[in-house]
Amino acid sequence: MFVVVSESDINEMGYAMSRLEIDSNLCDDEKNTSESGQSHRHSKPLSLLEHDIAHATKLRSEPHEHLAKVLPGKRAVSVSPVKMLAGRESNFSGRGRFLRTDCCHVLGRYLPVNGPWLIDQMTSRAYVSQFSSDGSLFVAGFQGGTIRIYDVDRGWKVKKNILAKCLRWTITDTTLSPDQHFLVYTSMSPIVQIVNIGSAVTESFANVTEIHEGLDFSADDDGGYSFGMFSVKFSTDGRELVAGSSDDAIYVYDLERNKLSLRISAHKSDVNTVCFADESGHLIYSGSDDNFCKVWDRRCFKANGKPAGVLIGHLEGITFIDSRGDGRYLISNGKDQTIKLWDIRKMSSNANCHQGFRSYDWDYRWMDYPPQASDLKHPSDQSVATYKGHSVLRTLIRCYFSPAYSTGQKYIYTGSKDSCIYVYDLVSGAIVARLEHHRATVRDCGWHPHYPMLVSSSWDGDVVKWEFPGSGEAPTPLAESHMRRRHLY
Repeated sequence: MFVVVSESDINEMGYAMSRLEIDSNLCDDEKNTSESGQSHRHSKPLSLLEHDIAHATKLRSEPHEHLAKVLPGKRAVSVSPVKMLAGRESNFSGRGRFLRTDCCHVLGRYLPVNGPWLIDQMTSRAYVSQFSSDGSLFVAGFQGGTIRIYDVDRGWKVKKNILAKCLRWTITDTTLSPDQHFLVYTSMSPIVQIVNIGSAVTESFANVTEIHEGLDFSADDDGGYSFGMFSVKFSTDGRELVAGSSDDAIYVYDLERNKLSLRISAHKSDVNTVCFADESGHLIYSGSDDNFCKVWDRRCFKANGKPAGVLIGHLEGITFIDSRGDGRYLISNGKDQTIKLWDIRKMSSNANCHQGFRSYDWDYRWMDYPPQASDLKHPSDQSVATYKGHSVLRTLIRCYFSPAYSTGQKYIYTGSKDSCIYVYDLVSGAIVARLEHHRATVRDCGWHPHYPMLVSSSWDGDVVKWEFPGSGEAPTPLAESHMRRRHLY
């Protein structure tokens, strides 16, 4: 007796097949089937990404060759968890356990789409929400000046409730030190605050219950509080901070010497996002409202003062950049309503001749994206792939690679102006999940580094978690969740 399970049934259980797996099944079975209701609908089959990163992603998330063989000389793209478990018990890998790629192959199939379960509910817009590197802490920052740090392993108990010092407009970014002893937060000010989160005090009021030390990023000739910070990140060793600002510059702050060590006049407009490319700290990525992503090599910067290269392809400003961590690949979210995947080996040395393609007036802060611009493509686009479906409006919406440990970074996920969270298959570009709960813009969201759990926060004030298979509790009904909320708009 055979039980036929449709793809829509599978998705309802939280199992989301990538486009690569679906296409492989079509070829193997020699029959047609409809695409997932949670996947992006196309009139034509999606073409798979033909690039080194597609092969690298496959290597990170494919099972051991002895588990994947279905016929002599042929490998299966997708191997069922039952077969994987049977192969482990039979010691097919020769090691008596799953290899890292085996784990990614199993865990990467189960997306955190069940829920949501309400973690917290605030009366202020959420701007930042991210896990610590080990997943034990979760940080959420709100426009009202509150930053909450939750202890994930202790039932999401509030570990630290921080009231920001010298807040200007909103909390624009936060970053945890690698040892998780310190939190740095920014607003529209050149003074960046750092606070010790390892203390026993839960309520952290600046310079009342705890000291919030101000790190001054301004120079003597800046004329005081003349700019603000949009983005800040710790280096892997915890010794430096890199920040992007509204004065078109990148800053590097030396925490050991407690002084600014580098200022780069990097772009021709706001630098909305910066990050270190890898653990070495030599390479820095930046993204700006001038439409460019740039790569900076600190080892040779002092010699020429120029970027190592420019990545050209976005038609509008860059809202966020996430590095794959290998010093080669990155993704960027753009106000042209796209995510782009980049390989820095394809970057240009000059951006001066690649500007001025807009033929319409538009402001993303209050206008919808012009319909006539939705199908435009940059004539010098250097990106490896482009992902569409979400909406980047009103605020600097963020995007990320999915975790390496559990998924092999085979997905890309992002918040959206339409109140949803989107998950894309990196290789095919298909939308494999679209999570709906919030009633306002989702600016940021975080995927747990080890477990199939995703936490989203929104301008509606809700902080919720999505899981597979779930916590066993009944998800919070939408009506009940929003009856208690103040009017925020």
